Amino acid sequence: MSRLAVVGSPAPGPAPAVDPREVPPEQWNDWRWQLRHSITTGAEIAARLTLTDDEQRGLAAAGDLFRVGATPYYFSLVDRDNPSCPVRRQIIPTWHETRVAPGELDDPLGEDTHSPTPAIFHKYPDRCLLLVVDRCAIYCRHCNRRRLVGGDSPPTRDDLEAALEYIARTRRIRDVLISGGDPLLLSTAKLDWILGRLRAIPHVEIIRMGTRVPVVLPQRIDDELCAMLRKHHPFFINTHFNHAKEITPEARRGCEKLVDAGIPVGNQAVLLRGINSSVRSLRRLMRDLLKMRVKPYYLFQGDTVVGTDHLRTPVESAIELMAGLRGWMSGMAVPHLVLDAPGGGGKVPIGPTYIEELNDATVVVKNYRGQRIAYPQPAERDCRVPYDDVFFAGEPDDDDREGGQG
Repeated sequence: MSRLAVVGSPAPGPAPAVDPREVPPEQWNDWRWQLRHSITTGAEIAARLTLTDDEQRGLAAAGDLFRVGATPYYFSLVDRDNPSCPVRRQIIPTWHETRVAPGELDDPLGEDTHSPTPAIFHKYPDRCLLLVVDRCAIYCRHCNRRRLVGGDSPPTRDDLEAALEYIARTRRIRDVLISGGDPLLLSTAKLDWILGRLRAIPHVEIIRMGTRVPVVLPQRIDDELCAMLRKHHPFFINTHFNHAKEITPEARRGCEKLVDAGIPVGNQAVLLRGINSSVRSLRRLMRDLLKMRVKPYYLFQGDTVVGTDHLRTPVESAIELMAGLRGWMSGMAVPHLVLDAPGGGGKVPIGPTYIEELNDATVVVKNYRGQRIAYPQPAERDCRVPYDDVFFAGEPDDDDREGGQG
């Protein structure tokens, strides 16, 4: 039952300063060094900034809540004088995290009920999630998978073999999302093995990876990694910038390396109350993402995971924020606002309603400036595509059963 090792697990002993000027560049720019010197305790954090009472209480309770940890690089972005800093609030727990609000769940997305084999979550008909590691380079305070990550039980080689066998025999799976934990904490050779096994399965058309490494550990995005990843096209990465403060020259270089290797990169932000829940903050984030060729993909309404009520934004506020994006900036910069329905219901798009009236003759819409405009409906209503019978001749209908069925 050999385990897939995470490269650069934290070593014992005090972590260094978080000012890159105090660390030799060859160490600071080494992603393994960054991981070995991750800042993981309240004492290490308190040595680097003055904690508020809320933060002290949160750190004191953290051992029973959810692991704390961040790379020296990401911690160096913290505003040490302002507790409202968006980076600081994603790293350091407060006492609010000890509260469990009504409706909050350990498994808010119902993943555990859609796990037909270890290391697999299969909720949607044509795609599944493959968990390859249980560690992260940061333990975000809004994490929706805190029940699984930050522990000491990564998927074993046997688990991964069983997961790959499940994908190989489940022909309706066209798309595999590799996640965890953060897959980019694995060695390049281990990732190459996993990707190679997936690419050898004929019905797997798309391979994606979810990772926060470009945000919190951009040093990991090196030439060796990019050369390996480009062997496995079509391959996509979705990363997780939540605030423009996280878009540093190092993060920009990492994302541009991936894109230059032919890897489309999207961003899945989480709407976090008091952190990015303003039109100004979201516009800046989305524009800065596009400037480094990262496509804003999803803006998630916060999941109902235990201890995160204080970070979630009311849905009506989220919809108002989206109204401040669509039409006011490039459509390329506007993500999909989605709510991941509790209990495994899947992602549901939410957003402003632009249709004021709808009948067979006319649709009245309200544009982004609030103007009412009439659109005439066509006279013909038949939307069948006759050529479908030719183009799809002999092809079976999609197998739309829920993921784990059969």
